[in-house]
Amino acid sequence: MSIKSLAIVSIKALQNSVCILPSNKESERHFRQLRKEIEEMGGEGYLFKSTLVGAEERLVEQINEARNEEYTEIIDKCDDFFKEIECEINDKHFTYAELEENEEDLEKLKKWYEKVLARDYFKVSLSQKAGELIQQCQEKLEEFSDRVFQYEDQHGRKKN
Repeated sequence: MSIKSLAIVSIKALQNSVCILPSNKESERHFRQLRKEIEEMGGEGYLFKSTLVGAEERLVEQINEARNEEYTEIIDKCDDFFKEIECEINDKHFTYAELEENEEDLEKLKKWYEKVLARDYFKVSLSQKAGELIQQCQEKLEEFSDRVFQYEDQHGRKKN
């Protein structure tokens, strides 16, 4: 685990390498591994368990805002995906290369969504919308896939 991967497991970076995480075995495992890597590079690392005193509501709001920002980015990428599929259809780019490229893009979106969902401990409002749009992306990809296969059946396999 690298320091860069802190964003994957932490739910909120407070300041200068201070992160809050849920108190569970998975978080502890990740941070014990990170501490080991830091020490192997000659640094020092410490893990603390603490209790928040006051301002819990504001902290939860900040965490939720961070998740909603991530879901907003995913939603924007879903919109881009819909536009890309529409362009492929309008330009009659019914090739396996285009299909594969769009499959890869959707897989990236799905993985990103799953990562955000995994650290969405309070289930913010945009999580459902992002999930629904990911599903709609899957449906659009299946429709495009059908068109690629139909095109192949009618015109023979097109060179990519």
